[in-house]
Formats: sequence, C-alpha cells, structure tokens
Amino acid sequence: MARELTQRELRNRSGEIMRALDRGEEFTITRNGAAVGELRPLRRRRFVGADAALAAFSGAPAVDADRFREDVDAALDQDPAPRA
Repeated sequence: MARELTQRELRNRSGEIMRALDRGEEFTITRNGAAVGELRPLRRRRFVGADAALAAFSGAPAVDADRFREDVDAALDQDPAPRA
C-alpha cells in the first residue's frame, strides 16, 4: 500500500524518500488534501540468458526472411542516397 505524502513532505524529506524508493516503497503525493501523483521505484532490469530467451520464443512462428525483407522494403524508404 502506498504511503501518503504531502507536497511539503516531499520537498523537505526528499533524501529520506529516495532511500525509501530504493527499498521498494511507494508513495502517493497530495496537494491540499487531493492526490496529485504517485512515486514508485522503477523496475530493475534483469538479465535474461540465451537459454531462457530461446525457450520463451520456442513456440513462435517461423519468419520467412525474404518475405520480411519485402515487407520492410514496402514500408520504409531505404534509399542510401543522401536526401540533401
């Protein structure tokens, strides 16, 4: 559950709040008693090994490389000539 903080508390206790965010705590920021925003820690990126990635995509359909190139060429202008 998010802890409620006033705008003034956020300003005056920013260092303490940042450390709490590092610990995973969440906050709801209020101004004049009304909620105006939320502070929550960013999700940490996790490394995914090659084996796990291959397992995740094992059920995906095969990609026809020639058809993929045709679709990309039809959608994008890939002329190597300078535009200016």
